[in-house]
Amino acid sequence: MQTRLLTALFVCVAFLSCKDDKKVNEEKIEPLQTFVEPAEIHEFGFNLNDFVVKRDTIQSGDSFGAIMERNKIGYPMIYNIVESAKDSFDIARRLQVGKPYTLLCSKDSLELPQCFIYQPNQEEYVVINFKDSIHAYTNRKPIKYVEKEATGIIDSNISETLESQGLSPRLAYMMADDIYAWTIDFRRLQRGDRFKVIYTDKYIDDSIYVGVDKIKAAYFEHNNEPFYAFRFKTDTVKGIVDYFNEEAKNLRRAFLKSPVKFGRISSRYNLKRRIAYYGYKVRPHKGTDFAASIGTPIMATANGTVTESTRRGGNGKYVKIRHNATYETQYLHMKAQNVKKGQFVKQGDIIGWVGMTGNTGGPHVCYRFWKNGRQVDPLREKLPEAKPISDSLKTRYLDFITPIRERLDGIQFNETRIDEDLLAEETLITQAK
Repeated sequence: MQTRLLTALFVCVAFLSCKDDKKVNEEKIEPLQTFVEPAEIHEFGFNLNDFVVKRDTIQSGDSFGAIMERNKIGYPMIYNIVESAKDSFDIARRLQVGKPYTLLCSKDSLELPQCFIYQPNQEEYVVINFKDSIHAYTNRKPIKYVEKEATGIIDSNISETLESQGLSPRLAYMMADDIYAWTIDFRRLQRGDRFKVIYTDKYIDDSIYVGVDKIKAAYFEHNNEPFYAFRFKTDTVKGIVDYFNEEAKNLRRAFLKSPVKFGRISSRYNLKRRIAYYGYKVRPHKGTDFAASIGTPIMATANGTVTESTRRGGNGKYVKIRHNATYETQYLHMKAQNVKKGQFVKQGDIIGWVGMTGNTGGPHVCYRFWKNGRQVDPLREKLPEAKPISDSLKTRYLDFITPIRERLDGIQFNETRIDEDLLAEETLITQAK
């Protein structure tokens, strides 16, 4: 009997021991690992996984040759690349300090560059590909436009109103300078004035925010008076775009008030001006000087054709534009011109930059204005309105804006309101919806 019990106990222990060993062995077995291909990363038209990617910016003293030599490319090859690519892009002369570049290098121990990509701005990029044969081309990154809406009620000024909502201050500049410059004085906005705007934001590669691209339509209520604005292209050949109200009336004048956005009048048109340096003799000043820092963009104040873009005597570097049979304008003392003789320019186009060439005591643009061949004071002239919509386009325009206006009218104002009691005290009767 005792022998039988010992035998049974031994069998039970052995069984349990085998079961535990099997459990341990099962825990030690690891599942097979699955190899996952890395996700393809595409940029500049290349699969970056195929290269060793090196990114940097152009440093002071850098040249294309210096960058290539640092990356083990010899002079004969550098010369061939520069000569082969110069008809498409002069890589030896046009690199600017601070601009980014990318090298696509071979995936081996040498990591030799096979492609040089230069970005002169956020949208464009230049590809110099010399992996097999040498070729160069310029391309643009994919752009996405997202249409958005915004509203605001003025408390102190429009910039603060936009900033409080996390909106771009460029919206304020565009409304003040591009749309309502001749109908609303944005320096005298009233507390309680309000606006609605439909605009588009611009993105590069779906993720890089570039800023506000354009305003499609706007409604501004100033001193209880409504001002509508709708963007409409009146000339598809020359690409002329204007803003018109609900009755198809152009909102701007034929001429901008100033050729620079951020400048002040330092000297006005004055035919009786006397200067101490010249012994207080009468030295007529037939222009209006706008002081601004060197490099400030100078804009064409109206549509027209460039008749002169040169340098001469005390005028320094300058541009002259004929706008029609009656009006001409001239812009003196430029650092550099951005247009050529015979070129058509639109109002607001950059025609040059503020400088100090010619006879000048400081950086400014001397703005001269001709009417029927005689220089006059533009600040005293009753300037003409911009060209109205033609009768043939008016019907199309009114049909075009109908759904946009319905959408604009349907946008509700932001619920953040100004204290109505305080408004009453200030005799403002605007009531937010």
